[in-house]
Amino acid sequence: MKIKLLLIIMLLCGAASAQQRSLSGTVTSKDLGTPLAGVTVKSPRQTVTTDNNGRFTVNVAPNETVTFTFVGMQAVNYTYHGETSPVAILLEYSSGNLNEVVVTGYQTQKKADLTGSVAVVNMTDIKNVRQGNPIKSLQGRIPGVNITSNGDPGGGATVRIRGINTLGNNDPLYVIDGIPTKRGLQEINQDDIESIQVLKDASSATIYGSRAANGVIIVTTKRAKNGVHRIDVNASSSIEYYTTKQSMLNTNQRGEAYWRAALNDKFNPNNNQIYQYDWNNDFNNPVLNRVILPEFIDAAKTMRSADTKWYDEISQASLLQNYNLAFTNGSERGNSYFSLGYYDNKGVVRESRAKKITMRLNSEYNFLNGKLKIGENFNATYANNVLIPTGDVLFTALVQQPIVPVHTVSGGWGGPASGMTDRHNPVRLIEDNKQNKNYFGRIIANAYADLTILPGLHAKTNYGVDYAGTWLRTLRKSYVSGFLTDPSNLVQNSQNYDGNLIFQNTINYNTDFGKHHIDAVLGHESIRFINQNFFASRQGYALENLDYAYLDRGTTNINNGGNGTANSLLSFFGKVNYVYANKYLLSGTLRRDGSSRFGANNRYGYFPAGSAGWRISQEPFLKDSKIVSDLKLRYSYGEAGNQETGNYATYSLYSAIYGLSNNDVIGGTAYDIIGAGTGTLPSGFVKIQQENPDLKWETTKESNFGVDFGLFNQSITGSVDYFIKNTSGILITPGYLAVIGEGGTKTFNGASMQNKGIDAIVNYDGRITSDLTFGISANFSKYINKVTYLPSEIYTAYAGNGTDQIIVGKSINSIFGYVADGLFTSADQVTNSPAQPGKGLGRIRFKDLNGDNVINDRDRTYISNGNPDFLYGLNLSLRWKNFDLAAFFQGVQGLKVYNSYKTYTDFSSIWPGGNWGTRTLDAWSPQRPNSTIPALTLVNTNDENRTSTYFIENGSYLKLRNLQVGYSLKDALKSIKVQNARVFFQGANLWTIKSKGYTAADPENPGNGYPVPAIVTFGLDLSF
Repeated sequence: MKIKLLLIIMLLCGAASAQQRSLSGTVTSKDLGTPLAGVTVKSPRQTVTTDNNGRFTVNVAPNETVTFTFVGMQAVNYTYHGETSPVAILLEYSSGNLNEVVVTGYQTQKKADLTGSVAVVNMTDIKNVRQGNPIKSLQGRIPGVNITSNGDPGGGATVRIRGINTLGNNDPLYVIDGIPTKRGLQEINQDDIESIQVLKDASSATIYGSRAANGVIIVTTKRAKNGVHRIDVNASSSIEYYTTKQSMLNTNQRGEAYWRAALNDKFNPNNNQIYQYDWNNDFNNPVLNRVILPEFIDAAKTMRSADTKWYDEISQASLLQNYNLAFTNGSERGNSYFSLGYYDNKGVVRESRAKKITMRLNSEYNFLNGKLKIGENFNATYANNVLIPTGDVLFTALVQQPIVPVHTVSGGWGGPASGMTDRHNPVRLIEDNKQNKNYFGRIIANAYADLTILPGLHAKTNYGVDYAGTWLRTLRKSYVSGFLTDPSNLVQNSQNYDGNLIFQNTINYNTDFGKHHIDAVLGHESIRFINQNFFASRQGYALENLDYAYLDRGTTNINNGGNGTANSLLSFFGKVNYVYANKYLLSGTLRRDGSSRFGANNRYGYFPAGSAGWRISQEPFLKDSKIVSDLKLRYSYGEAGNQETGNYATYSLYSAIYGLSNNDVIGGTAYDIIGAGTGTLPSGFVKIQQENPDLKWETTKESNFGVDFGLFNQSITGSVDYFIKNTSGILITPGYLAVIGEGGTKTFNGASMQNKGIDAIVNYDGRITSDLTFGISANFSKYINKVTYLPSEIYTAYAGNGTDQIIVGKSINSIFGYVADGLFTSADQVTNSPAQPGKGLGRIRFKDLNGDNVINDRDRTYISNGNPDFLYGLNLSLRWKNFDLAAFFQGVQGLKVYNSYKTYTDFSSIWPGGNWGTRTLDAWSPQRPNSTIPALTLVNTNDENRTSTYFIENGSYLKLRNLQVGYSLKDALKSIKVQNARVFFQGANLWTIKSKGYTAADPENPGNGYPVPAIVTFGLDLSF
């Protein structure tokens, strides 16, 4: 009997062995052509992960399906038919991947199950677009997200998600590895980022209720995966070029323009302190023979006449360097990811250098057979920026006269002479400030424990810190620069420290039964913000050298001060997602936030949200369609809060003002009440703010209608969203009438605003041959903003006249002014036009809008809403064998901008002592009757610098933001065990198409900000 039983067991084992076989192969990234480690390979019989070289072996029986999954990539199902040779599996990033895992706030969801408006960034597109701030790399790539920036090496950027929502701070909330912050991403190493999601609508963002009214950007950094042991090296060097310099007059041209202006005014041009002219002295038929330059422009004969090109003097072709080194080590028991990054940008404005060093350590360890996970994320940043006053440098380079030399004959500083505008030598501003630096450090870190209590049920506790500190010691030097002098010097030390302490606890549950799927989260969060700052300064230093000039070396004007502040948040939240049969989707959220910034009457706010979705493509009548592979309708409604106001806005505040400075004398509270005539004066207190215990949360309510679609097996994918967003109870602190007396300042909820619009994206992934593939992605967004309510007492604080023309019903960005109706070109026009002080031939003619035959402030109207008609982006990619090509275009259409450059480029009268633009050489005259540039004059009698449509220009543009060509060397370097090797050449901001109606150099920078440079980059990516 025993022998028979043994034989039966052997036969059964043999049959099972005959059925169970193994499948082996390699998993590779289709986008990068590199092996993928840590891919989950799952068959009905076994689950394994790929090793460091992307290789796997999994037990499987014939006709069974093996699934390959990797976070952020499209899952692949492979049916095994008994083959024995290794297989090659390609995984790709795809906007159409419905199984892609998306972080949505204390949870993750499949993209197919989303019911809110969530944008997922394809990190492959921005992998090598490094500009010191990951946000800059996203400009124009996400519909509904408007990012503006400049070329500042420090990497700042402004982000607006679906327009402007409030009258105060419109910055979104950033969540970095679960830690909420308002600081942005400029201190985060872009190479450390695994994924970025943008929660655009209120229903998605409500889970972060307290600060989510302006949208949420979720960033998840890289972690090691099981079986991955890798070293990554990324290096790139770039050259930046200043390609958008304004065209200004040289010395002779400046003299000629002055001569023309003087003649138009019937003024002898030789009656000036700089230029002399050889001309025929005939005002009716003037002829200029030559401009005579003096040997020296100052009476002391220290400054010789020059022909200085100020933009060339203050700018340079600069070097930008990026280096990153990362170590990844993953096993079943734990994993670690460690990286070092270095960024160095010297800037196209001389000495405006910014350097940054980042360090990251992410680790996680498993205990209790994987039921308990303990981990941490730690990021440290150290930055060092040179404190050049770039705004002043760029402005003075624009307006300083070219005849002024950089240096005097003895090597001192050149500067303005008699008859010139009192503007500094921009080179002196650079050289006298290049020793001043800002030192910045930031730590953002968290430690967590995640315990699986039951299958599908786990609890997580997380403690985080986001702490930043700034320290600087600056030396303001004495100087002599033309007639500008300051014999004093000053050293100032300042320190500022602030940060958040975050404590979070969540319980997550998910389960599947039948056709039902439920996942839910309950949570608690407390945040405490603290800030303190200190400054001290002295003057009277014998040596102007930072190695000497410490505070105790100063002898006069000893000054110091400092303060601190704090606020806290306490929150409870919950969210439930429900899916039935993979086609009916529901989601509900509720968050309760309490803020110390609000009074006891309204300290807590409740922010609910709900959404629903219908995956029509899963219905029987569409499920087998060969055209429609995905079609989902979505609707969501949500409310989110905003607490951006003063920390003590609900209280009456009093202050002791000792009257130690001239500004404090009138309101001083100190008095020699006992007539001692010496010693410290006793002081009282004065009220500086009124209380408001009823102050409450600013609330944004948003409805979102969306559709997601996929065609031809997800070759074409996209989404379209229409939203209506209403913000009420906007927090404002208006000015007050003097009759109220001291301490009239009060913060209250007193304004409302609406944004509505549409954003859309469509992607097409195509394959021409097995070696030739391409991708096209286009996005579009448009929004309309208007103020729906504003208290009457603050009408005058915004565009309008405060009476019959007010900002209510208009965009908050609106510009209010006069309508320019061309130039006066004939005597009849001058004679028969409405009364306008200063009118004359060649002068700007303004429209009489109210018909009273007088041009005055009653003829103003709204001349621009300050918003574009729409924003768009286009991304193109092509891959052939080991070559890849990518081009990204970003554009703005229909934006009417206020071109402030025209004040200096078109007029000789507004800044008569400065330099002017070359456009003045084409100004109106009887010989140039078709010119639209006002006639030159030395006196602004027509008040032509008033806000008018003359300065409003079409700011539309299309820019080639990025052009990149890469080549993979992995095949050539297989022998030295290189997993990935790629070289690339890249160009950024290579060309711009702008409207002919825009007269300055760059419509993206109409306000003389730091120039956006053209960048040429060479880079190398290696993995071992």
